[in-house]
Amino acid sequence: MIETLSNTVSVQNQLQEIHASLKLERPEIGRIAVAIYDEQTDILKTFVHSTDGEAPFSHYEARLNQVPSLRDLALSHDVRVIDDLQIDGVSGSLHILRLVQTGYRSSYTIPFYDHGRFFGFMFFDSSVVGYFSEAVVRHLELHAHLISLLIINEVSRVTALRSAIDVARAMSHSRNEETGAHLDRMARYARLIAKALADRDPGDAIDDEFVEYVFLYAPLHDVGKIAIPDQILLKPKKLSDDEFTIMKSHVSAGMGIVESIATGFNVGSGQHVEVLRNIVRYHHEAYDGSGYLEGRAGAGIPLEARIVTVADVFDALTTERCYKPAWTNDRAFDFLRDQAGRRFDPDCVDAMLGNRRRAEHIQTQFRSNNRFHEAYTEEL
Repeated sequence: MIETLSNTVSVQNQLQEIHASLKLERPEIGRIAVAIYDEQTDILKTFVHSTDGEAPFSHYEARLNQVPSLRDLALSHDVRVIDDLQIDGVSGSLHILRLVQTGYRSSYTIPFYDHGRFFGFMFFDSSVVGYFSEAVVRHLELHAHLISLLIINEVSRVTALRSAIDVARAMSHSRNEETGAHLDRMARYARLIAKALADRDPGDAIDDEFVEYVFLYAPLHDVGKIAIPDQILLKPKKLSDDEFTIMKSHVSAGMGIVESIATGFNVGSGQHVEVLRNIVRYHHEAYDGSGYLEGRAGAGIPLEARIVTVADVFDALTTERCYKPAWTNDRAFDFLRDQAGRRFDPDCVDAMLGNRRRAEHIQTQFRSNNRFHEAYTEEL
């Protein structure tokens, strides 16, 4: 059942369906939320939720080690019931205070794992003090298990699809035009931009699920370059017009790779695959319509592609390549600012400019001494 739904319905919608079913018997449960864990950065981040009324947390992240109560739960494999959030909220916990401010009075928190590896938390919240009795907790065990399977299944499918494309790229050539550090950085820049846009959006047009898919699939934007001959891809000088035409064909090649592998994994209609398709197909489009392959402009370019374009170009500018030294951050930010409304979506540029400190932290965290050896093109 989970696998069938995952191909056609977003995880957010599936969680809402589970919540609606649960509320037929337990109407006092006003919120179910899931946060997933990024072991590489120790970040716990909101992923999906089903909430009656205002959501206390959205587009939120925190280092697990900075939330000792949750860190201890993850390590102990234990669950936590808080009978009166208003009393515990006096302690000053930001998380509990937010729940209280939005009307919740009791909570039930469950860590979940995939083959022993900590994966994230489920949160059940109620407006009733002392709601999560032993009987209620027992009743929720099946729902919690179903939700954990749903989340692990979805994230694992995304990870497997991404890994398969990575393997295809690695097996096709041993060229180092894109180091792992570059892909780590630009994926996190993309997530930074997506999250900033989501924070500015008063509704749920950009949800946490979308932000996570942008982060996961951003590194695959140029997968089609495995089809470009070395003498063009690795050329240290400006490409001729004919060579540039061949270089542009990597977009179509990338789409072919994505469709082939998505079909093989039977995930061709999933929401997350559409995000991947759009990133691969449209990340060389320009906001003013001067890009390729289709010459799309403005909102005609999917948002995920507009985000990735800014993230990728910023990292390319600030990284040494065989035909240029690394630009300073000041120069790169000036370039983004100058090209806003022309090459780049102004909102995406504003999101990047407004998070300079976080972007520079990403640079420090994923520093690389490797040089890029990709050919010079008109794009940079």
